[in-house]
Amino acid sequence: MPPEKGSVDRAPLRAAMLFTVSPDFVPIFQEEYRALRPRAPIPPIALRFRRFTSLNTTIRLREGHIHVSLSDLLEGAPETVIRAIAHILLSKLYRKPIDPAQNRRYKRFASSAAVTRQTELIRQARGSKRFSGPEGRFYNLDEVFESLNLRFFGGLLGRPELTWSEHMAKRSLGHYDAAHNTIVVSRVFDRPSSPRYAIEYLLYHEMLHLKHPVRMRGLRRCVHPPEFKAEEALFPQLAEAMRFIKRL
Repeated sequence: MPPEKGSVDRAPLRAAMLFTVSPDFVPIFQEEYRALRPRAPIPPIALRFRRFTSLNTTIRLREGHIHVSLSDLLEGAPETVIRAIAHILLSKLYRKPIDPAQNRRYKRFASSAAVTRQTELIRQARGSKRFSGPEGRFYNLDEVFESLNLRFFGGLLGRPELTWSEHMAKRSLGHYDAAHNTIVVSRVFDRPSSPRYAIEYLLYHEMLHLKHPVRMRGLRRCVHPPEFKAEEALFPQLAEAMRFIKRL
């Protein structure tokens, strides 16, 4: 994902370890600032590397100072990539058009096999995953998984960690975390009014992500390839499940 303007959770930032930034980085940001705003005075720019759990970057303007936080995964990145990141962040901060060439340059770097693998390893090492377990008040995800595995996958799909979410999330009803090999299902489904077919569909969808991992098509991430959608359409109560989910 391209760098985004905005803030991140305060707790991870407080816990993050700060690193000395290469002196070459500030001039790069100054040069990109001058290219975007040729008549404006360059404000003081502070840059720091942080031990993020992903290839994350943030930028903020506070009291006339620009504050940039870069993932320490970028410490060894080529200057052209740092320049692309500087351009993208500053463009978003000042609401300027992003140069497509710079955007492609960053995406090509972020989606490369080496960087993708390194990011996944960092997420495994640094990221934390809180598990409430598969046993809910009304539904057991282990039991639902085994039933679906036999029906649709011949019992051959390896079982990941299964857990209900900590909260009654409605925005993220379920997701598969490849770094931690975990399927999380929103606790909003763990109630007697939830039909079993809705939970089965949601879990079946995430199980398909295990079978069909995310892959790259050029610079784009393909999350739901054609074979994924074809197998998803085999779920017998797909329409009913989708109607129920839309009513949540």
